[in-house]
Amino acid sequence: MLELKGASRVVKGQTHLAPTDLVLQNGTMNVLLGPTLSGKTSLMRMLAGLDAPSAGRIFWNGQDVTGMPVQQRKVAMVYQQFINYPAMSVYDNIASPLRLMGQSKAEIDRRVRATAEMLKLTPMLDRKPLELSGGQQQRCALARALVKDAGLVLLDEPLANLDYKLREELRAEIPRIFEESGAIFVYATTEPEEALLLGGNAATLWEGRITQFGPTPRVYRLPTDATTARVFSDPPMNFILCEKAGAQISFGTGTTAAATGAFAALRDGSYRAGFRANHLHLSAPSQAALPFRCTLAVTEITGSETFLHLRHGPERWVGHVHGVHDLAPQTELTVWLDPAHVYLFDAAGRLAAPAAYALAA
Repeated sequence: MLELKGASRVVKGQTHLAPTDLVLQNGTMNVLLGPTLSGKTSLMRMLAGLDAPSAGRIFWNGQDVTGMPVQQRKVAMVYQQFINYPAMSVYDNIASPLRLMGQSKAEIDRRVRATAEMLKLTPMLDRKPLELSGGQQQRCALARALVKDAGLVLLDEPLANLDYKLREELRAEIPRIFEESGAIFVYATTEPEEALLLGGNAATLWEGRITQFGPTPRVYRLPTDATTARVFSDPPMNFILCEKAGAQISFGTGTTAAATGAFAALRDGSYRAGFRANHLHLSAPSQAALPFRCTLAVTEITGSETFLHLRHGPERWVGHVHGVHDLAPQTELTVWLDPAHVYLFDAAGRLAAPAAYALAA
């Protein structure tokens, strides 16, 4: 078990990581999700022992390891820019950390072959890294990290430089690798979809602070605040002010909906409604769907899907709709939203009522 107690990181008066409490259990996959400069790498470097916390303590299986150098910890790290030794075979690349540790030749051979089998590299052991595909090269880098039998494996956006097909291939394999190794895995990403595909637990980060930590599907469906909801939405969650009065909720432009389910128990007052881009539609998805008149700013067509950049009064929204919709800028159009996909947040940004679909999931 790895535990942070009030651990923070301040560099030249600038807070890279606010005081953080976090517990990572043995044999778990843990995803750090947040935009660039949100604190993911700062947190990973502290977990690894590359940087000491400015305040607070770090414990590994009950032992205080605060300030213990990385060389004395059973830690492995794989970066976005995966590095292999080009003049060495795949076998020798994987074996290199074990040789530095002074392991016997027989033990090195056993562990290299077992790790290569886990990562489907056995047929490539005699090749040089430059003879491999991009995905195979990244698996070689992963194998070199895993062969150390590290208790903590840190993956800092390891798939960011690979093409789409290779990313999909390795995203599917990493959970299997993690299950077989039994280590604590910590995986940093900027992509909510990647976090959902990897599963396990997720910690959402924003401006050097963990906003929520828990099982990944739960954090996605039940964000504790608007910041977490924004981080765990791609494109970021859309928002609009609304008013709850009795059995009705009125949105900024006069659109109204019945205050049913979790909304019915809310006190009357002002709230901020949030909904994800994929829940906006160009036609009514249900009888209860709410219409919103918008002006189209920009259309982005990506294969079989379209991103609509919309202006609704002072709000700027993004809709993610299926199909190719080649619409001219400044077009006036109506988009539809099923109220079952609406979250309500209070004035402080805390979740006041979850979307009905999230409770039913």
